[in-house]
Amino acid sequence: MNVQTIMVVGAGQMGSGIAQVAAQAGFRVYLNDVQQPFVERGLATIAKNLTRNVEKGKLSEDDKQAILSRITASTDLADAAEADFVIEAVTENMAVKSAIFSRLDEICPPHTILASNTSSLPITEIAAVTKRPEKVIGMHFMNPVPVMKLVEIIRGLQTADEVYQLTEDLSKQMGKVPVSVNDFPGFVSNRVLMPMLNEAIYCVYEGVATPEAIDEVMKLGMNHPMGPLQLADFIGLDTCLYIMEVLYEGFGDSKYRPCPLLRKYVKAGWLGKKSGRGFYVYN
Repeated sequence: MNVQTIMVVGAGQMGSGIAQVAAQAGFRVYLNDVQQPFVERGLATIAKNLTRNVEKGKLSEDDKQAILSRITASTDLADAAEADFVIEAVTENMAVKSAIFSRLDEICPPHTILASNTSSLPITEIAAVTKRPEKVIGMHFMNPVPVMKLVEIIRGLQTADEVYQLTEDLSKQMGKVPVSVNDFPGFVSNRVLMPMLNEAIYCVYEGVATPEAIDEVMKLGMNHPMGPLQLADFIGLDTCLYIMEVLYEGFGDSKYRPCPLLRKYVKAGWLGKKSGRGFYVYN
C-alpha cells in the first residue's frame, strides 16, 4: 500500500510533533482534535519549531511554508475517511482510546491502518474494539517528537506482518529509528524508565535528598542529560502516575507501586511543567 495521507488524532505535544515529522516527510496530514483552539495551538507549536529551524539555517523559508501547507486542520473525525494511515495521540486512557478506535473503524476505508501512540496500554485490547485487529498497531514516539529518533513499534496479537513492515517503513520515512517490541505493559521504554522516576520520587518522599540534589546525582554520576524529577515534570506527573498504575495492574508486582507523593502532587494539580508546578516551579 502507498501511504499518501495521514491523520493524527490529538493535537497536543505528541500529536503536533507527529504531524510535523509526517509533513516534513512529504505526507499530506490532517491534524485533528475535538476543538478548534486545540488544533490551532498544535499548528502554532509546529510553526514555532519550523521557524526555529529556519533561524538555525537547517530549513529554508520556502521549505517551512511547504511543510505547513501539507497540514490541514480538522475538528471532525469523519476526515479520517481520506486517510491511508491514522496515528492516535490522545490522553493515555483506555476508554477514550477505545471510543476513538471504534469510531475510526467505522469511518476509515478498509485499507486504512490504525496506529496508537500509547506509551503503556495493550495494543491487543485497543485492536479488539475494531473489525480490523490485523490492521491495528502501536507506534510509540518519544517526546519531543521532532528531536527524538526512537519509535517503539508494538504488534498486537493479530497485527499482520505486512502492517508491521509498512509501519516500520513509514517510521524510517519520517527520519525515525523503529524498534520492534512485543505487547507487554509499558513496552520497553516505560517499563524501564518509570520505576526509576518513581524511585527518585520515593527519595524525595523519604527525605533522602532534595529534587535538585537527586537530579544532580543522576546527571553528573550517571551521565543522564536530564534528572529523573525534571524529566517526570516534563512528561507530566499525571501521565507518569497513569503509566505506573498500568504497570502495577499489569504485573501485580510491588516494584511498580506508585509513590504516595506522586499521587498527592497529581491530586493537588501539580502536574509538572504543563501546570506550572511539579517538583520544580515553572513560570
